[in-house]
Amino acid sequence: MFRSASVQIFRQLVRHQSSDASLILERSMNRVQLLGRVGQDPVMRQVDGRNPVTIFSMATNEMWRSGDGEMSQTGDISQKTTWHRVSVFKPGLREVAYQYVKKGSRILVEGKLDYGEYVDKNQVRRQATTIIADSIIFLSDNKAEGM
Repeated sequence: MFRSASVQIFRQLVRHQSSDASLILERSMNRVQLLGRVGQDPVMRQVDGRNPVTIFSMATNEMWRSGDGEMSQTGDISQKTTWHRVSVFKPGLREVAYQYVKKGSRILVEGKLDYGEYVDKNQVRRQATTIIADSIIFLSDNKAEGM
């Protein structure tokens, strides 16, 4: 209890002494891990002279059994598939992803979430969620190996 009180006093002192509130930094984290299968072969794009990016889709599945409880062997099994857009900007990794990631491959992607907007071909503003990949681990070449 004494320690938490002293930490609070220290934080107030730091806030009081700094005239600019932007100097107070907090730790935060934006990390995501996806384990699933690739839905399409990657494409590499370059827009307006910016760095190229490799893009592909990935599916993750969630399964559950409806019934009286987790241990119940009765009930229907339900499954939900969620599709994710993965973008690879990191030099070296984007070329490896473009060359070796293939439709149906089972992979583990680690990265961060990114939210953005774009205007579609009908001039409608849309929201997009993208996984910016930092690493890709290849777990199999095709569906036959994963079963």
